[in-house]
Amino acid sequence: MNPRQTERIRPPLPEGPFLVVGMGRSGQAVTRMLVAAGEEVRGCDAGEPVGASDLVSEGVEVSLSNQSEDLLEGIATVVKSPGVPGGSPLISAALARSIEVTGELELAWRSLPNRFCAVTGTNGKTTVAEMIGHIHRVAGVPVEVAGNVGKPVASLVGRADPQATVVCECSSFQLEDSSEFSPEVAVLLNLSPDHLDRHGSMEEYLGAKLKIFANQVSGDSAVVNSRDRLLGEVEVPGDAEEIGFCGPGDGPSLRSVGCDAEVRKGWIIWRGEDVVEAADLPLLGEHNLSNAAAATAASAACGIELDQVADGLRSFEGVAHRLELVGEAQGVRFVNDSKATNVAAASAAIASFPSGVRVILGGSLKDEPFEPLLEAVLERCTGCYLVGEAAMALESALASARDRGVEVVTSGDFEEAVERASDAALEGEVVLLAPACASFDLFEDFEQRGDRFKDLVARRIGA
Repeated sequence: MNPRQTERIRPPLPEGPFLVVGMGRSGQAVTRMLVAAGEEVRGCDAGEPVGASDLVSEGVEVSLSNQSEDLLEGIATVVKSPGVPGGSPLISAALARSIEVTGELELAWRSLPNRFCAVTGTNGKTTVAEMIGHIHRVAGVPVEVAGNVGKPVASLVGRADPQATVVCECSSFQLEDSSEFSPEVAVLLNLSPDHLDRHGSMEEYLGAKLKIFANQVSGDSAVVNSRDRLLGEVEVPGDAEEIGFCGPGDGPSLRSVGCDAEVRKGWIIWRGEDVVEAADLPLLGEHNLSNAAAATAASAACGIELDQVADGLRSFEGVAHRLELVGEAQGVRFVNDSKATNVAAASAAIASFPSGVRVILGGSLKDEPFEPLLEAVLERCTGCYLVGEAAMALESALASARDRGVEVVTSGDFEEAVERASDAALEGEVVLLAPACASFDLFEDFEQRGDRFKDLVARRIGA
């Protein structure tokens, strides 16, 4: 079978010369993409990311540990990497000079002829993007999974099969820098407070997320969580057909479109037709049933047959750093959910286990209150082990849990937290890394944090 492809005309690239601000993975990828297109490109970064200096040998002028406004001389377009705040001095200076500012996602999409299935939301983006990609592979349909999931979209230019569907995880940081980006299928999984230190308000954060739909046209598909409280009355921009999905629960749809894909009576259902039994899915947690419903809706919108969707869901084992079973010793399971970088994700991770959870929480602050963790902690946790910049705020938010018998311990460092949780864990319990915070006070990113947890666990259990 051949899911429908579109021949949407892409806008041309903006005029160069280009200055790429932020030379991490996406910055390096878009630099190489622009050089291959014959454009004049310079790059800069406030730090010294690994691999950035290698671009010098490819003819790129690279300025590291430098964000001087002098870099803007002669530049027509600035390409802002997702990690660079829009209010940074160099970006503000570019805008003041009426220099166009755009992002890697936008330029890569303009450079690829492929159909796009784009996924955003506060939580579950990586899991759902990888799930949709896996469903395509099981169905024998060419696919590339890229974006915020790790592989920059720009790295696909000149390499991807033009017939492949690009399943693209889109962060709010990537979307805020888009202008014409128009995926044929777009998915908004959920919304809860996150990155408010960067966006400033929930309104701004939601506005960035909704840009995933803004340029869709008739014949496209906009997949939206119909039971998400914060999305209930939100108007979806663009001209796509809206498709609703609903996770487990008895609540009504909050959107007029209802539940095209839903979890009901132990099944994932698509428009009244049973797709796969929920018990057959290998992933932990009710939130992953919601993710499976979203992936079903998106895959159906991409033209994948339902029996192939079912085969894909049954065989999808999950992704690294998302409820990843690291090991087991003396009846204690060790689970890595380092990607749980906000309160909603951490709460869902804790709720994936019936009881006996010893959770490691903490990291860098994101202007998000921790009190909403309390319900999951009281219901499921025997211990909370706090680390990093957020430890004090977490200790205050969880004070009533301590009063009700939950062990709440502030640790000097990450290694100590893992050790104390492991030492205290009893047979049948779970040591869970679900930080509810970003990692930047202690680690380069959530992946490094998760890998460190796995190393410590392996050392402890002799794996």
